[in-house]
This record gives sequence, C-alpha cells and structure tokens, in this order.
Amino acid sequence: MEKLNMYGLSHLFMTVFLHNLSTFMVQPAITDVTMAALCPGQDECSIAIYLTGFQQAMIGMGTLVMMPILGDLSDKYGRKAILTLPMTLMIIPLGILAYSRTKTFFYVYYVFKIIINMICDGCVPCLALAYVADNVPEGRRSSAFGVLSGIGSSAFVCGTVAARFLSAAQTFQVSTFVAVLGAVYMQIFLRDSVADENQLYTPIISQGKPPIAKINGKSKANMPLLKALSSLRDITSFLNSSKIITQASIVAFFSNLADVGLHGSMMYYLKARFHFDKNHFADLMIISGIAGTVSQLFLMPIFAPTLGEARLLSIGLFFHCVHMFIYSIAWSSWVPYAAAMFSILFVFSQPCIRSIVSKQVDPREQGRAQGCISGICSIAHIVSPLAFSPLTALFLSEKAPFNFPGFSIMCIGIASMVSFVQSMMLRVVPSILS
Repeated sequence: MEKLNMYGLSHLFMTVFLHNLSTFMVQPAITDVTMAALCPGQDECSIAIYLTGFQQAMIGMGTLVMMPILGDLSDKYGRKAILTLPMTLMIIPLGILAYSRTKTFFYVYYVFKIIINMICDGCVPCLALAYVADNVPEGRRSSAFGVLSGIGSSAFVCGTVAARFLSAAQTFQVSTFVAVLGAVYMQIFLRDSVADENQLYTPIISQGKPPIAKINGKSKANMPLLKALSSLRDITSFLNSSKIITQASIVAFFSNLADVGLHGSMMYYLKARFHFDKNHFADLMIISGIAGTVSQLFLMPIFAPTLGEARLLSIGLFFHCVHMFIYSIAWSSWVPYAAAMFSILFVFSQPCIRSIVSKQVDPREQGRAQGCISGICSIAHIVSPLAFSPLTALFLSEKAPFNFPGFSIMCIGIASMVSFVQSMMLRVVPSILS
C-alpha cells in the first residue's frame, strides 16, 4: 500500500475531530444535567455517582466483547465500513437530551447511552489508530499517533469552549448537529483503508468466500460476520503473543483504571469540595485541553523519535500520578486549575502505548491488535467504577470514616503509579518487521 503523509490523512483527522467535538462538547454539562434530574438543588448526590459508575461498568463489559470483534472485522472488511456503526448510532443519545433534559428523558438517555456505548464506545479512536497504522510508515507512526491524539485534544478544547458559552439545551443541540455532520463527512470524503490493497478486502455484505489472513503467523480462514472469533480468546492470545505486548497491556490496564476512576469521580469531587458548576468544569477542561493539544501536536513529534516511546510513556505516566495526587489534596479552588497544566506532559502515555503495540504485530492485524488493547482497557472500565465509585460516594458523604474528601482520588493515583512502575520495564521495543 502506498504510505501517506500527514496531509494524506486529513479526512480521517477531520472525521475524528468532528466525532470528538460532538462527544466532548457535552462533558462539562452532563454532571449538572445528571444532578438536576436526580438530585435537584443539591451539590452532593450519591445516586448520581453510583449510576455513573454502573454506566461505566456496563459499557466496559460491552466493549470488552465488542472491541476485539470490531477491530478484527475492520481488518477484513475495511475501516470505513466498521466506522459507520459508531458514527451513526452515537447520534441517538445526544438527540434525546437535545430534545429534553427532564427526569424521564434523562433515564431514556441513560438506557440508550449504555446500550449504544456497549457496542460503540472507543470504536472510533481504535479504528482511527488502525487506519493510521495502515497508511503511515513504522518509523513515523508514533508521531502520527501523537498528531491523531492531538486532533482529539483540539476537538476537546473547541467543544469545551463552545459548552462554556452555550446553555445546556443549546450544547446538546449543537452536539447532535456536529455528530450528524461527522457521519455525513466520513461517508462522503473518507476513503476506505485496509492493510494491503493488493488483496481486496471482502465487502461486508458479500456472500463469496473471504480471503485467507494470517493471525500470529498462521494461515486462518476469515470467518463470516456472525462467527467472529471469541473476544476473550482473542485477548488471551494477544496477551501471550510477546513479553512486550504483555507488559504494554498491563500498563494500558492500570493507566485506564486510573483514567476511568478520575473521570467518574473528579467532577463530583470538585462540585462537593469547591461547588464547581458547568462553567468551572469547562474552564478546567479548556486549560487541560490546550496544554494537551500543544504537547501532542508539537512536542511529541519532536520527543518521540529522540527519546523513544518507552521513555516518553514513563514520563507521561509519572506526571499522571503527580497530577492525581495534587487533585486529591487540593486545598483551594485554584489548585485544580494548576494541576490541569500537567496534561502537557501526561498526554504522551496513550499514543505511546498504542504505538508500542502497533509495532509488535503484523501489518494486516492492526485492527485486531488495537481492538484487543481497547478490550483490555474495557476491563478497567468494569473494575474502576466498582472500586472507586463507592469510595468516592463514601468520602463525599457525612458518613466518611475520616475527613479526606480526596481519598478516592489518591487511591486512583496509586493505580496510575502501578502503570508507571510497569512502564519502567519497557526499555527495548523491537519491531516485528526488523
């Protein structure tokens, strides 16, 4: 396949930008919408924390099964064909809250959000990474992954700025429109991508015999759509394929365990501790997003080739730990804003993990590999709410065993520290093609 430069991936970048813009635009508002529907007029709401945790766990269970399957299918049928599913379905829950945010409609949104995200959550970034791996030479892949992540961060900034100046109703309406625009843009402009254009991929509706693909060096006939490989077996096989992949998977698990825990707890913590609202959350996200965007678009392409993904991963995870520990002991409302600046360094971690994994597998297994890593991350989406949501609810209530509202954030930081220690063992990352 002819490899592309960064400009050749412009339609993919725009597709990812529009998808992330739609997704991130509603994040500053969703905490207020949730609490207004469930606990109107209150700054502390245990049921909202538990429902958020349950939602994360259910989504994690779904994506644990679906991500390896969708990644594997994208290797067979093309990235664009599989991307159509999440780009279309994820419009539905946004449209529900765009119409109304009453308690009844919130529960309807909640149910649809769980069902659809069990199938689609994380699918767009996972397949976008596989698309980049298809089209970018290995030597420039870590930088390309960083740019892709930077595009996501820039969408995060733009979406958060928009949410800062829009009402809750307008936020969800604009988000729905952008989601529709993203799906239409992808269908019109994005060309499909497979690992090898000399071997035509099988159309998803084809009744003919699919071609033979290699999995872990052995020839294996592609299965029909309804007989995709078992996800858990795929993940187990993937974990055992090499020591480096095993180590990278452990890093990915604990890193995402911390990320999911922080995402599910931080806003409720800040609301209870400092009475933050939608605008405060938006300001905080803008600071973090701008720092992360600058880092991924400009610093990572410089540091990745010189330091290597493994060292850059360790640097990112170290500052991820520091960032969480500072949040946990925040003594004033300005401290979270200062801690958000650490995103200029900790955003390196996710692109580095994905790049390390990408270089360990055959070019025609990129979708499967990224899907398996996403599946491993989904296990963290199951475990993290079960571990941290009750802890957060307990220490933000009057029944806390001792006065430390940020104790759950401190525990989340310890999970991040485990990933940092494991990342220190990743020193040499040989390529499968070398």
